[in-house]
Amino acid sequence: MKTTRVLDLLGLTVVAAIATWLLVRSFYGSLPPISVLAGASLYPIAVGELILGFVVRSRIGGSRVGDGPQQLHPITAARALALAKASALVGAGVTGVWIGFLLYVAPLASTVRAASDDVGGAIVGLVAGLALVGSALWLEQCCRAPKDGSGESR
Repeated sequence: MKTTRVLDLLGLTVVAAIATWLLVRSFYGSLPPISVLAGASLYPIAVGELILGFVVRSRIGGSRVGDGPQQLHPITAARALALAKASALVGAGVTGVWIGFLLYVAPLASTVRAASDDVGGAIVGLVAGLALVGSALWLEQCCRAPKDGSGESR
């Protein structure tokens, strides 16, 4: 399986940002307020993938891949890799959504009270999206097979 390309993630982020900016520009008046907790739901997922990355890395690095206890089953490693790839895409899309939202709301923050209230929640969501992308790329890196059994990643 090929590694996730950062250029693909950036492209997704840009498309999501433009689409969100256009939608928010048209419908901002009918949107509910954005609380600080709105984007925070991705933080536990990012932390979970970060921890999973350390576990996978230690097991692969210690040649503990197999079917027994205290070993990483190869199917589990493949599932972790699929999770990492999907999470990177979701994180890039969410990051783009919050960037698009901020591009519309931030200039209005000095004159519109609702916009100034929404900026905090959008920033929390933006950082959560970036955290998810970072932890997903870390998990993907940790799932790489070592070269020639030496314990080092390719």
